[in-house]
Amino acid sequence: MTNQREHEGKVALVLGGSRGIGAAIVERLAADGAKVAFTYASSADQAAALAARVASSGGEAAAFRADSADVADVESAFDLTLERFGRLDIVVVNAGILRLGTIDQISIEDFDRIVAVNIRGVFAALRKAATVLGKGGRILTIGSNIVDRVGFPGAGLYAMTKAAVATLVKGAAIDLASRGITVNNIQPGPIATDMTKEHVDFILPNVPLGRMGQPQEIAGLTSYLARDEAAFATGASLTMDGGYSV
Repeated sequence: MTNQREHEGKVALVLGGSRGIGAAIVERLAADGAKVAFTYASSADQAAALAARVASSGGEAAAFRADSADVADVESAFDLTLERFGRLDIVVVNAGILRLGTIDQISIEDFDRIVAVNIRGVFAALRKAATVLGKGGRILTIGSNIVDRVGFPGAGLYAMTKAAVATLVKGAAIDLASRGITVNNIQPGPIATDMTKEHVDFILPNVPLGRMGQPQEIAGLTSYLARDEAAFATGASLTMDGGYSV
């Protein structure tokens, strides 16, 4: 983590922040000086432990339960953040789910659920963020490099949802540019999280750098894009995947 405090005085909301990449983003933004609210869907113990870690390091974090498939929950997370901290400067939309299955095997129920979380939930967050962020606000979505290279059977539906987010980010960036709000998308590749631990042996041969990425590396890029010095970047999808999609 950096010793600098680029986000001193700012408030961030990380949707889907209790574990993995989301937790790393929470800790990095807090280390960089922001007060951070974050949501969790079911991992209440992990959320409490994360808030405690931030506090023990001298930061401030608040955890709110929210199902990103529920628009009311998403909007409530924004309202609770404003009630707790009085302002909002940075929004990171990390919540997402993975459903794998070939086109003839994936169920309609799985289709509906992944679209609800990975597309509708992201849209709901961007729509709400647009109503509360002021000039200089930052919106960041966490997508996937699978947009550029599906890579294996059964990943098409997940890739579709992440491609939709990348396109939505472009449109939102144009819509909000006149207000000085930037919107960008980070596309991680194979990152060492609970979601990927069962697939490491399959993934590693396809990564030119020969290792899994770390959540802290995605968190570092997230923090950079939220800084003032990144104010000219908007509508971009930035891939960090160890060369997997090259």
